[in-house]
Amino acid sequence: MILGPYEAFANGEIKYKGNNIYPPMGDISSIAFPVKEVKNRAKSLAKDSCWYHLSRLNHRINMATHQYFDSIGAFFTSLPLTVRMISSPGAVYGREAINYTSDTCPITLQWFDLEDPAFLSESSQIYLELALLQNNVEQVYSVYNSFRHEEADATHLSEFHHIEYEGRISQEENLKLILNFLEYLIQEMLRYNEEDVAFFVKDLKGLASLTDESNVCQITFIDALNALYEDTGEEKYKSFTMKYFGFWEEVRLTQICGGLVIVKEFPSLEIPFYHAPIDHKEPAVCNNADIILPGYRETVGSGHRVRSLSELEEKASIFHLPYDDYEPYIQSRTMTGYVPTSGFGLGWERFLQGVLELPFIWSGVQFPRAHSTLKP
Repeated sequence: MILGPYEAFANGEIKYKGNNIYPPMGDISSIAFPVKEVKNRAKSLAKDSCWYHLSRLNHRINMATHQYFDSIGAFFTSLPLTVRMISSPGAVYGREAINYTSDTCPITLQWFDLEDPAFLSESSQIYLELALLQNNVEQVYSVYNSFRHEEADATHLSEFHHIEYEGRISQEENLKLILNFLEYLIQEMLRYNEEDVAFFVKDLKGLASLTDESNVCQITFIDALNALYEDTGEEKYKSFTMKYFGFWEEVRLTQICGGLVIVKEFPSLEIPFYHAPIDHKEPAVCNNADIILPGYRETVGSGHRVRSLSELEEKASIFHLPYDDYEPYIQSRTMTGYVPTSGFGLGWERFLQGVLELPFIWSGVQFPRAHSTLKP
């Protein structure tokens, strides 16, 4: 049996497999965020020893993150949480344009007496790209809160923590860096906090080898759909669309492939505007990839960014970007010496849930934030 908290069954159910402290559970896909449980989190923090181990592991992830990026020469960058440029303003299905504010569901707020609302940042990616315009700055990273106007579920929070990187590198180099970073985080956790990891995880040897080349499958999105079709016989997977690629499909794909999966080349009109297209590819795809942890979900999103003003202007038209808001980003492609970049974003809480094989994302978060409560 592969690593990870979940197993996807042919009847559409996603069951929790259990770890050292949580027993197996039936279909978890429809379990709601437990408002009552979280309101009493203070009592749980005082009584349940799991929080001690989680605190130590979160500290290790924080320390290891900064150590890793320092070792490769990436600069930490201070960034705003209140923005007008959001990183994922809309997608297009066929010929139907989706409004850039409603598609990504940013959380809005009134900023003093400005007429237009502000958005709480849902990613630092655009600002990290702009940070690379500085002279002699080749790589940058950030560790910040991100906000989504989306309902929490077993693997989603409305507010979470993002570890994000951007560098003047190719997407191929970027994918290698992601795997190296994941390996470094896991090895540091096992090196300094093996007892804490073992409190939750049964298969430490399997976790230690999670990113080994033999355990990593790289596959294009169209081949992923073909694999799902062969596995299920369902006609919907013959359509080249992300419409039918969700929670169940991600978990199931890791079972088909037998470990960590890198899915590349998603439909260009169904993903955020900033991904660069792959030239002369039909159907049209972008140079991007999602990293899906075994028995779990997409935990890292990555891609090569639009490379030129012409590419960006075409995307701006298709995705209806408001020019006044995105003018700094558009200007970046006109600057002398501009170098195309690649980058990634890792969901901290998702990473922790996946590697510790926790049943729910809120099981590993002291103060989870969801749509249904702001307590404690």
